Amino acid sequence: MDIQTAERLSSVNEYYFSQKLREIEGLNQQGKNIINLGIGSPDLPPHPSVIKILQEEAAKENTHAYQSYKGSPILRNAVAIWYKEWYGVDVDAATEILPLIGSKEGIMHICMTYLNAGDEVLIPNPGYPTYKTAVTLAGGNCMNYDLTEEQNWLPDFEQLEQKDLSKVKLWFVNYPHMPTGKLPTKAVFEKIIAFAKAHNILVVHDNPYSFILNETPMSVLSVKGALDVAVELNSLSKSQNMAGWRVGILCGAKDRIDEVLRFKSNMDSGMFLPVQLAAAKALSLGKDWYEGNNKIYRQRKEKALQILDLLKCTYDDAQGGMFVWAKVPSAFKDSFALSDEVLYNANVFITPGGIFGSNGNNYVRISLCAPINKFEEAIARIKSSRQ
Repeated sequence: MDIQTAERLSSVNEYYFSQKLREIEGLNQQGKNIINLGIGSPDLPPHPSVIKILQEEAAKENTHAYQSYKGSPILRNAVAIWYKEWYGVDVDAATEILPLIGSKEGIMHICMTYLNAGDEVLIPNPGYPTYKTAVTLAGGNCMNYDLTEEQNWLPDFEQLEQKDLSKVKLWFVNYPHMPTGKLPTKAVFEKIIAFAKAHNILVVHDNPYSFILNETPMSVLSVKGALDVAVELNSLSKSQNMAGWRVGILCGAKDRIDEVLRFKSNMDSGMFLPVQLAAAKALSLGKDWYEGNNKIYRQRKEKALQILDLLKCTYDDAQGGMFVWAKVPSAFKDSFALSDEVLYNANVFITPGGIFGSNGNNYVRISLCAPINKFEEAIARIKSSRQ
């Protein structure tokens, strides 16, 4: 039986990490015991009080029904309080917040809501690969905009002005930036909003890393007038250690929320109520929670930098997020060559920056989502492989 896949899949490949994990599994079956320092999946648990809420609510008889497509008012109120407390942003819990089954889902929902065939979208290079995939699946065309070390991994607004932006409808922005760890400033956010207003473009700011190794969490919505031209995706995956729980957030003007909901409500239902109530608890955690996580990430970052020093990579120490980004030494052709050498000679996997776009070809990324003993073992293996 010959069943052909849809044409929309012809330009979309399997996600890199999906493929790589299969290869690593195969190597492990050969007894290699690969240390995976590639994927940003938090290995730390949520706060015990969050798990307790999930257990208690899941044990009740009346919490298992379908839920509102807009999410529980309890969760939406918790998001509004969280945004006000940490970002200084007022968002209306009833009309300007939409819980998501993970913010990755939200990227696809936004693309399907706004893009017609031929519409163009500004995509960061390097950047999160899902942006490009979602745009392509929705029928849009990707227009890369360069982020470079020389430009401090920030948009080059003069270069952007030289592009034909007449068909550009969306602009994906992500600070703290993944993969480079570049932190935002209020001035950069103000420039982004001003540029979007001048060119009638909807900014989609993807903001899951703002609490990781970052003393000043920021939202693009803190800029005056941002709700006119921007929406923001956020997530509990990183900051609350709840990646597998799939709890994301979209914040934006009422019209934007209503528009995305028109699509989303036809694709899924509301998430499990006990998960939403536990998520609300997670958002109420105080400064001690974030400081505790960051103490662990700082210790891990020191070990990651030791690995990069062994590999003779260069890096900027002032990076946020749960990764370290570094330039590959000239002895290697590109990031894939260095990644493969470390994988096959030392049984340690680090991510080649080229998977994030051509501007990442000469960089690698190390995830901080592994315990200290794994980093120490990785250091020992790499030292041994290079003797």
